[in-house]
Amino acid sequence: MQPRSDETDDNYAKGYVKSMLVYKIIFYICAAVMLSITVYALAESIREYLASGSVVIGEVLVNTEVPFKGFAKLVTYLMISSVVGWYCVTKIGREKTKNISAKNRAILKLIALSIAVVSLYELIYNFVVWNALMTADAISGIIRIDVLNIPYPNPKTPWSLVFATKMFLAAFVISAHAFYLMARDERRYLTGR
Repeated sequence: MQPRSDETDDNYAKGYVKSMLVYKIIFYICAAVMLSITVYALAESIREYLASGSVVIGEVLVNTEVPFKGFAKLVTYLMISSVVGWYCVTKIGREKTKNISAKNRAILKLIALSIAVVSLYELIYNFVVWNALMTADAISGIIRIDVLNIPYPNPKTPWSLVFATKMFLAAFVISAHAFYLMARDERRYLTGR
């Protein structure tokens, strides 16, 4: 294996700087998408609550399709922008996290693992409930996949199962990725690789 030349180092450095710029741009786009969707959902949910006295958590994000009817739902954009935004954050802030103490890293790893376990449980739970409700509807001759909700944990504010499933999937992916990154960095530190 040949040692790197100065020219190769310069090309690598330029490529690295350009890739960081791409990650930053994509992160800001994801942040803007998440903020816009959240503000819209809150405003619509408040309007719905004031008009009817009740609201289904996430329903407005499931019922709104962008850029036209029959295309992707806002909840899908929120899920994707959350995961992609997280990935960009891990790339942008990777160097800054290397100086975290072992104690703090252990705490963060346990938090990430806990969130991953809880979100995986919730994801499976929502899929099972959603499947059961779709099956019960199908037996009755009704197909209404996107309007199904569960009045749990508070019967006054049910959750849209589409919203809950997609957001818990995003939470699981993000927390599992965080746990993986911290475990990988710890393993590299301990093995010297």
